[in-house]
Amino acid sequence: MKNKNKGLGILALILILAIIVITIIMLTMKTGKKQDDKVLPYTDLIKQISSKNIQKVEMTTGSTTVKVTLKKEIDEKGIIVENGVEYKEKEEDKDKEESFNIKEIFVKQKSEEETKIEEKLVKTTIVPNTESFIGLIQDEVAKGNDIELIQKTPSFLTKLPSYIFSLLPTFIMLALFIMIFKMQGLTEKGEVYDDTERKIKVKFEDVAGLNEEKGELIEIVDFLKNPKRYTQMGAKIPKGILLYGKPGTGKTLIAKAIAGEANVPFISMSGSEFIEMFAGLGASRVRKLFDRARRLEPCIVFIDEIDAIGSRRTNASGAESENNQTLNQLLVEMDGFSSEETIIVLAATNRPEMLDKALLRPGRFDRQIVVPTPDLKGREEILKIHAKDKKFAENVTFKSIAEDTAGFTGAELANILNEAAIIATKNEHEVIEQYDVEEAVKKVTVGLEKKNRVISEKEKKITAYHEAGHAVVSWYLPTQTEVKEISIVPRGMAGGYTMYKNDEDKSYISKTEMEEKLIALLGGRAAEQVALNEISTGASNDIEVATQIARDMVIKYGMNKTIGTISLKDENGDYQLEMFGLNMGDKIGKEIKLLLDTAYNDAQTILKEHFDKLDAIAKRLLETEKINAEEFKSFFE
Repeated sequence: MKNKNKGLGILALILILAIIVITIIMLTMKTGKKQDDKVLPYTDLIKQISSKNIQKVEMTTGSTTVKVTLKKEIDEKGIIVENGVEYKEKEEDKDKEESFNIKEIFVKQKSEEETKIEEKLVKTTIVPNTESFIGLIQDEVAKGNDIELIQKTPSFLTKLPSYIFSLLPTFIMLALFIMIFKMQGLTEKGEVYDDTERKIKVKFEDVAGLNEEKGELIEIVDFLKNPKRYTQMGAKIPKGILLYGKPGTGKTLIAKAIAGEANVPFISMSGSEFIEMFAGLGASRVRKLFDRARRLEPCIVFIDEIDAIGSRRTNASGAESENNQTLNQLLVEMDGFSSEETIIVLAATNRPEMLDKALLRPGRFDRQIVVPTPDLKGREEILKIHAKDKKFAENVTFKSIAEDTAGFTGAELANILNEAAIIATKNEHEVIEQYDVEEAVKKVTVGLEKKNRVISEKEKKITAYHEAGHAVVSWYLPTQTEVKEISIVPRGMAGGYTMYKNDEDKSYISKTEMEEKLIALLGGRAAEQVALNEISTGASNDIEVATQIARDMVIKYGMNKTIGTISLKDENGDYQLEMFGLNMGDKIGKEIKLLLDTAYNDAQTILKEHFDKLDAIAKRLLETEKINAEEFKSFFE
């Protein structure tokens, strides 16, 4: 892709430079003509010819501009004036007794004056018809008018701009054709594929936290290595395997590992690369991709973000129609595989619900493998892989890092270790210490700490009681996790934060836990009301998250008695409230508000009952700015 973009850039640069050079040449010529104020109108030229005041006429073949030399000087009205040189010569004849030096100076002055007069005698004229003008000169010469007619051939530099301008449309069309040709990847060596036709060095040992998924794909590797073993048994290996999960879980990595283990070419493309502004280009690229795959078999074709071309087909026109054509071509190509072809299509997406059903049927994508976020053991293994080239202190354990990062993907874990290495370098540590890792986790999850921001005492007080409210309310809620740290130092977009320990992997969340999560989220706003009898904008994100949880409880998880255990979404993911009655929207809004109001009241009740704890923690935050887990627990002992 880099070579492709570079080639197109050079082509565009050459085209722009050519236009600039031509423009400069033409402007220079035009400017030169404008600066020439010795223009003689054509009618005056005819008069001077009739008056026999023309000495010489110079013409260039193919040009209507002629250069004429007058015999005598004329004024602005075209009337012949007396020549100043003749007058000076008469004066010179009368003054013969002057010294030699004076005569020399006079001759020099005379030569300069003659040069100026000669320049005034040269004029340029544009004639409307060169043939008629030549005929006029010939007639005048025949009548005895002494006119010298000189015809010159044009120089190459004079012809060059006209030649270039005549060929410019051809150059532009050729450049556009080449650009389209390259964008379609129609050359023998399509650059869009060359960079990915390579042997992959990634192995299954480089993929951690996906043991079950690797086990499912081992037979694919065996098929690529020994296809006859399966075909002799009458088995057909899956043509396509769809990998879906959250971004950063390792879908692309595991696809590369399959190709690396099988030691076969790995052709990789993104779904967005099939879509361009030209109609039919996507379908053309799909055909090109699979033609190349057939020449390289056995091989793996990997399409990342397949939802860009594999989304549900519509009846729309324009760009969506182009997407439909691309998807149809993909369906045709996957149907065209024979059982003897050792080509496997791997695809990855974050949104499997967007894909067309025809794409997911057996015979195309036979298998669908969910790539989940890693569990505790998986996170520890991933951290070990990304820590191979890094130096850690002895007190840093990957298990403790894994315990604090529940729900993190492999990409996020790699980012944490990289940030920890950067922080350790800034702090001039010889190795990565526990403090560096903890700061990296905070930086990735909350944002960059802003120690130097100037904050008023009033804002500090509001932030202290707000964050203390979250922590105190969470302490008295059985389902909420323990507090890890409280801070009133701004990080990212937050004025302060309350961090909780993420040491448990969960697949399900109970109704009670969600209700208590609402109470904990609104604990900050409740603390402002209880302690300061004032509320601020600091709770905006808490309210947004709480509203989303309450909404999901009512319309997604069926956790509301009034609305009931129903799904309000249709097969396209749109809400269909009308089929449940005209007032269903009002009922849903009322139940969501009831959940939030109840949680807010419960948070205020807890804080009023334990106001001494709230006040003590807030005051400590104002003093120290941060409170760790051990210090927080000491307030309740």
